[in-house]
Amino acid sequence: MRVERRPVDEAESRRANGPDWDRYADEYQSTHGEFLGDAGFVWGPEGLTEAVAGVLGPVADRDVLEVGSGAGQCSRWVRAQGGRSYGLDLSLRQLQHSRRIDDETGIAVPSVLGTATDLPFRDDSFDIVFSSFGALQFVRDLPRAVAETARVLRPGGRYAFSITHPTRWMFPDDPTEAGLVASQSYWDRTPYVEVDDATGVVSYVEHHRTLGDWVAVLSRAGFLLTDLVEPEWPAAHDRVWGGWSRTRGLVTPGTAIFGARLTG
Repeated sequence: MRVERRPVDEAESRRANGPDWDRYADEYQSTHGEFLGDAGFVWGPEGLTEAVAGVLGPVADRDVLEVGSGAGQCSRWVRAQGGRSYGLDLSLRQLQHSRRIDDETGIAVPSVLGTATDLPFRDDSFDIVFSSFGALQFVRDLPRAVAETARVLRPGGRYAFSITHPTRWMFPDDPTEAGLVASQSYWDRTPYVEVDDATGVVSYVEHHRTLGDWVAVLSRAGFLLTDLVEPEWPAAHDRVWGGWSRTRGLVTPGTAIFGARLTG
């Protein structure tokens, strides 16, 4: 596997990231499933829960869509709070894990295979749409994904999502002190691409936007930004998750959570 920085279009991003998550799903759920909880809502590696953050607002009796739902842990939590949550994910294997946990918990999340840039739902279908580290960093056409969210939300609807904090783009994906040394421009938006050496096929893509980019795309789609949460690393939290760790988390943010309301 080799790493490149180069432009990648939406189709190539989708072809890469769906199969990548299919390959990674078993390991991901085995490694992180206990931390996430079968019916738990965690916004990121810091462990901030929606029960504490309250970014979505009340979910009881609301129609809720999770984009990039994975195994449905967050949506299952919403259901346990009385909401009518539904999942969408690009990975069939992740959705198979969701079905497994549905059966184990008795809390079923109706879910569909799909992409954030082409949501298979009618206009004005939901009161809340959210993504917990799901979908948005992996799509090239972010304006279309956000516009699709606006389309399926009812007027005044709530939109919230968590992503890798944009400032982390400057640093290596390394949980040690070496990961605290800036090595890339914050304003370089060239996608991170992994290519299979044997086939030359792109196998993973991640797209970077600045904080200003995220605010602008929300505003242009008719959203009013209401929250920007940067979770601090809990003092007693020692979990290492990829590039997230106590070493880094005590000095620099690793996650950004945006909350917005659809105007009109």
